[in-house]
Amino acid sequence: ERLEDFAGRIASQLECDSLSILNAFKDKQFLEENGFTEENVLAVCIPNSYEYFWNTTAEKFRDKMAKEYRKFWTEERQAKAKAQNLTPIQVSILASIVHKETVKKDERPRVAGVYLNRLNQGMKLEADPTVIYAVKKNSGDFNQVIKRVLYKDLETNSPYNTYMYQGLPPGPICMPEIKSIEETLNAEEHKYLYFCAKEDFSGYSNFAETWEQH
Repeated sequence: ERLEDFAGRIASQLECDSLSILNAFKDKQFLEENGFTEENVLAVCIPNSYEYFWNTTAEKFRDKMAKEYRKFWTEERQAKAKAQNLTPIQVSILASIVHKETVKKDERPRVAGVYLNRLNQGMKLEADPTVIYAVKKNSGDFNQVIKRVLYKDLETNSPYNTYMYQGLPPGPICMPEIKSIEETLNAEEHKYLYFCAKEDFSGYSNFAETWEQH
C-alpha cells in the first residue's frame, strides 16, 4: 500500500536497509528529474521479476526501477493514457483504485470505465478503497483491517478521500499489478456511472447508468 511497505520488502532481499531505500526514492533531485512527488513516487515501481545483486545500493536499485518504468511506458501505452486525458502517473493512481475495488479481474475494465466516466463528467470518484486508505493514513495505522466503510469514515478529511475531494488522490493507494494498469488503459467503454456489490455474494457488481437505476 505504501512506499514504506515496499522498502521493507526490498530490504529483506538486498543488503541495503529500508531507510536508505526510502531516502533514495524520496531524494528531491530524483523526484524533480523524473517528474514525481513523495506522494506518487510509488508509481515508478512496476511489479515484475527483476534480477539484482544482493549488494546493490539503494540508489542503484531505485535507478533501475526508474529505467524499467520508462521502458514499461511505451509510446503505445502513453498514447492510450493521453486518449483518456491522463498521464502515466494518473493511470497508475486510477489503476491502484481499480485494483483495490474488485478482486474479479475480468470486471476491472468495466470498473475502470465507471471511474473514467465520473472523471469526464466532473463527478467525485467516491471510491471506498480511497476512504479506507485515508482512514489508515490519518490514524497512522496501516495494519488495521477495515472491511466496511462507515458513514463516519466518509467524513475523514484527507486528499485521499474521494468522497470529499474531486478528482484523483495525490498518489496511488497501493502498487497496482501490471494487469490492473493494462485493464485501466483498456477500460471498457460504456455509460455506467454507478455500481454496487451483487446480492448473490459472488463478488461481482451490478452496474447502472442512472442514480434511479442504482
